[in-house]
Amino acid sequence: MSDSIAQASGAVAKAAEIMTLARCEGRVKVGQTEEAPRIGVFVCHCGINIGGVVNVPEVVKYSMTLPNVVYAEDNLYTCSSEGLNRIKEGIKKYNLNRVVVASCTPRTHEPLFRATCEEAGVNKYLFEMANVREQCSWVHMHMPKEATRKAKDIVRMAVARARLLEPRKDIEIDVRPAALVIGAGVAGMNAALRLANQGFKVYLVEREPDVGGMLKRLHRIYPTWQTASEVLEPMVRAVKSHKRIELLTSTIIKSVKGFIGNFNIIVDSMGKEVMFKVGTIIVATGAIEHEPIGLYGYGKYEGVITQLQLEEILRDGRLGMLKAVVMILCVEAREPNGRAYCGRICCATSIKNALLIKRASQETDVYILYRDIQAYGKELEEHYRAAREAGITFINYALDNPPKVLDEPFGRLKVKVYDVLLHMDIEIQCDLIVLSTPMIQHVHGKELSRMLKVPLGTDEFFLEAHLKLKPVDFATDGIYVCGTAHGPKDVSESVIQAYAAASRASIPMAIGKVRSEAIIASVNESKCMGCGLCKDVCRFGAIVMEGRRAKVMELLCKGCGVCAASCPSSSLIMRHFTDRQIIAQIDAALR
Repeated sequence: MSDSIAQASGAVAKAAEIMTLARCEGRVKVGQTEEAPRIGVFVCHCGINIGGVVNVPEVVKYSMTLPNVVYAEDNLYTCSSEGLNRIKEGIKKYNLNRVVVASCTPRTHEPLFRATCEEAGVNKYLFEMANVREQCSWVHMHMPKEATRKAKDIVRMAVARARLLEPRKDIEIDVRPAALVIGAGVAGMNAALRLANQGFKVYLVEREPDVGGMLKRLHRIYPTWQTASEVLEPMVRAVKSHKRIELLTSTIIKSVKGFIGNFNIIVDSMGKEVMFKVGTIIVATGAIEHEPIGLYGYGKYEGVITQLQLEEILRDGRLGMLKAVVMILCVEAREPNGRAYCGRICCATSIKNALLIKRASQETDVYILYRDIQAYGKELEEHYRAAREAGITFINYALDNPPKVLDEPFGRLKVKVYDVLLHMDIEIQCDLIVLSTPMIQHVHGKELSRMLKVPLGTDEFFLEAHLKLKPVDFATDGIYVCGTAHGPKDVSESVIQAYAAASRASIPMAIGKVRSEAIIASVNESKCMGCGLCKDVCRFGAIVMEGRRAKVMELLCKGCGVCAASCPSSSLIMRHFTDRQIIAQIDAALR
């Protein structure tokens, strides 16, 4: 009886497998004809990254047994020029109409392989990538047999999906040769000048009555020791005199609609509503200094100030004669339960200002109380050494035992600190305490984040699309970021990033057109109930309701799939990631 049941179960399983294969059988449309899938599989050794763990030849041999695979080979480095040429040769020699590459992450290499397929005459959407490095060899490096078996599973799933892929065409968009730069600080002005010098119309919008941002509040710039005015004034003159830059001060962004190439902007400029259209947007809104109200006597004692306030005192020549100055670093920064990020410029700014005080008065004792000194780069390391040679005292304190500030008679202050290196308590009588606090995002930046639908990171600064691959791009096409809006950085770093953002923004405007991927959502109107849930969950604003039906704004859609996953009637379909394709992969995994 049990044997009969087992035989019946086996027959059912076999029938299910046959049905799955039949369901997964796909045909690709080429021109006006349909051809059966002819799949080529290229398995990469990736040096020893994959080949040192996975038995690559065995995976290649297995690939040839899969349905519709007519050719398979292994390459030492598939992403090399030789490996890419092998793909092109394989497409031509074996008349391949779909390609599977089993190698590393699609995030970095899929565009390269797609472009190779297109060069050989295969639509890029007929390419599929199997990640057998990050998802297999790297995580199972001590299990070669099991890793090889898993690599076969991953390739089988990729082939199952590749059989159902369909050729698609990118959406082409015209791009207006004009840009909006939000924020007229050092980053915003440099970005505007770079774009304007390339011949593009630039709208430079600043909320404050005058330009310059935080730079106009500084005294001197490290490592050049130039005064801030020496850096700022030529820049301001260039911006105000440039015929292609329309400077709008005392202006607030009211509305941003549209997409890359065609953004519709409404601003309130001194009570007057102004409307214009641009192709790209650069966010350079800057940041503000955190005020540590209630810490170390700030706001209570007149002699407790921040580094930015000290900059203004030095700039105006109001420092006077002081016997001792204490600077406390990492105030409300690098704290596990608070602001976990480093202020980056706090150490360098403290060293610079300490040297300025010392040079103004050799008799003034200057103490820097630190947890760690971040003096990165050759120039800052030289400043640090110069500070020690000038007699500035550095005292190391611990996070769990911060300095204490006490009030003394005759307007003086006392700082009590435990020196971690000397293992002893030290008391310092001083006239001035300077707190080094981190830059933070201002409330206007948070409002702009919601308006532009671009994200903020855990530190509340604007978050780029990818730290290495797209360091000044947002996930939303056509919008870029630079300067301290992105995070704490000094003037030179802000300028460099402004150049990068301007370069990125100029590319689509110079070309005049931009392509958007066809991996987007579409609506089956006959099934749509008009509940509007898809519109609510779309973070890119790509879905609108027209009557009782949802409509996808194709140029705004990023193909994330949240709408399709949320749709109760299954009326939303993800092109290039259809249910049928995903189910084919699942069936292949369980087979």
